[in-house]
Amino acid sequence: MRMEVDVSDYMMRGMLSIECKDRKWQPVAFLSKSLNKIERNYEIHDKEILAVIRGLENWKHLLEGAKFKFEIWTNYKNLEYFMKA
Repeated sequence: MRMEVDVSDYMMRGMLSIECKDRKWQPVAFLSKSLNKIERNYEIHDKEILAVIRGLENWKHLLEGAKFKFEIWTNYKNLEYFMKA
């Protein structure tokens, strides 16, 4: 299972996917949310981590107690430190 998130200046989006037997990834859930006025002023790394947190909160019921580990994918390279810490 993997969660992919991305952020622009005005919105965040995420997708939860699962790998099927044919080794192809199929979407399970999608999240799209506009950033409010305060969130639009966040630095990019803060926006990206906010998207990760919102995805985890939104899909907690699907991720908690899952049989397999899941990955979090983001396109912001500087967040690698947070993912490993």
